[in-house]
Order: sequence, then C-alpha cells, then structure tokens
Amino acid sequence: MSRQIVTSSNINNSDFASSKENGTSLVADLKSLFKFPVLIANAVPVFAGFWLAVYFTGASFAANFDIFLLTIIGSTLVMGGALVINNWYDVDIDTVMDRTKSRPTVTGSMQLRTVLWIGLITSAIGFIMLLFTTLEATLYTFIGWFTYVVLYTMWSKRRYTLNTVIGSISGAVTPLIGWAALEPASHIVPIVLALIIFIWQMPHTFAIAIRKYDEYKAANVAMLPVVHGMAITKRQMVIYIACLLPLPFFLFSLGTAFVVIATLLNAGYLALAFSGLFSRDTRKWADKMFMVSVNYLMVIFITAIIVTLPWSG
Repeated sequence: MSRQIVTSSNINNSDFASSKENGTSLVADLKSLFKFPVLIANAVPVFAGFWLAVYFTGASFAANFDIFLLTIIGSTLVMGGALVINNWYDVDIDTVMDRTKSRPTVTGSMQLRTVLWIGLITSAIGFIMLLFTTLEATLYTFIGWFTYVVLYTMWSKRRYTLNTVIGSISGAVTPLIGWAALEPASHIVPIVLALIIFIWQMPHTFAIAIRKYDEYKAANVAMLPVVHGMAITKRQMVIYIACLLPLPFFLFSLGTAFVVIATLLNAGYLALAFSGLFSRDTRKWADKMFMVSVNYLMVIFITAIIVTLPWSG
C-alpha cells in the first residue's frame, strides 16, 4: 500500500482549538499522540538499566541523580518524538483502523504539520539532554529512534512481515541506554535484558496482529498473520518464547530469586503459546497471550529492580 499524503486540504484539521469541537481535550490528544502506555513501557527498562548499572558498579544513585534525570527525561522525549512522528506518518492507516480512529491526527483536532513539528522538536530536545550524559547512551537512543521512525515506520511496516523484527530493535536498546549513561554497556546484564526485550516483542506484536487481524488486513499492513496466516504465526510465537527460556540463566548475578521467577514466567508463557496450536478460538487465545505479554516485561524489570534494592540482600 503506497502511503497517501494527507494534508490540511483533504482532512479537516486545525490547531489545538478544534479539540473542543471534536469532544476531546488537549491533554487527551497529547496522551494519544505520545502513546503514553507505550512511552511508560519503554521508560521502565531505561530506569532499570541505570539502576542496575549503579548496583553493579558500586556507584551512588544520589551522586548521579543529575545524570539519571537527563537520561530518563531525554530518552523519554526522544521516544515520545518518535511515536509522534509515527502518528504523523501513519495517518492514512490510522484512518482505516478502528483502534486508531480517535487519534488527533485522524479526528482533525491537530494539524499534521503541527504534529510533525512536535515530534521533531521533542526528539531534538531529548537528544540534546542525552549529550550531557554519554555519547554511548546518545548513540543507543539514536539507533532506537532511527530504527523506529525510518526503518520500521517509513520503510518496512507496509512492505515486509519482518517489520516486527526491525521494530523490535528500537525497544531492545532501552536498558542499554540507561546502563550506558553511567558505564559502557558491555556487561552481560544489559545485553541479556536487551535480548529479552528484542525476542519478547515478536510474540507480543503477533498477539496484537491476531486480535486486530481484520483492521490490519483492511489497512494492507504486512503483518505476519495477514500475509502468511494464523498457523505459521502461532508456531513462530512458540519458537520465539522458547528462545526466552535460557536467558534468565545468564543473569544469576541478579540472584536465584530473579532466575526462578523469570523462568517460571517463561514456562507459563510458553505453555500458553503452545496451547494456541490446538485452540479453536484463536481470538480468545490471542487475548490471553496479549494480557500475559503486556505484563511480562513489567514483571521482569520490576523484579530485577526489587532484588537489587539495598535491603533485598
């Protein structure tokens, strides 16, 4: 599907003033534009990466609090900018899909030009803040931004089912950003955490694609179940989740409790994925997979933080 260029001449847009006319508020529009749940989900691994770098290097969190603020705010602004640009570019798709029809780019409560400038300026401010941390952290953030905006949104999403793999890189860099703001991210912990996010994003996105199959098909987005069917999608979900099984065992430095919790979580996730191969109600099964995957990363990263708290040992 070739992207249609949508401008103020073919979609009834006006600046923020039209939010009220469309029954929305500016705050609600911004929350939709920045995709707040996605933004928070990406900020948690950044925090965890920084926290674990403090823990393993013996540094002081309080003494590096200024670096932490620059890192968490800067990276969040860059991620937010990327998500806004995604909204700007995907307005033609969002107009077709039911779950995205309430976005301000579709309702007309914000001009597309305004949305683009918000994305670019927010990203730029975030990068400037990150330059006051380390070049490595800034580089990882740029990799995430470029992958999501250019390689995923503008290039692969509409053309190739590998768009999921490409887009997963942008999420995987988050713990590396947090760690690299304090120390080089060559330690096994941030690398394995990045691998967990990278692999997890495939079954997570596939679950969404199955749940929203009709919408993706109508929008001609090259998601795996739309192009190759449900059976191969289910099998790939099982394979990817199976790849998560050995990863906690590289993180014994976080303690036995973390390894046990992560392994049990992986085993349950895999069992649910495997049951999908025999499920007659694919949609109901995909709903369960989505709910598990939504909470999976939070459990992993919050557990990693808890077991490294000063009083946990």
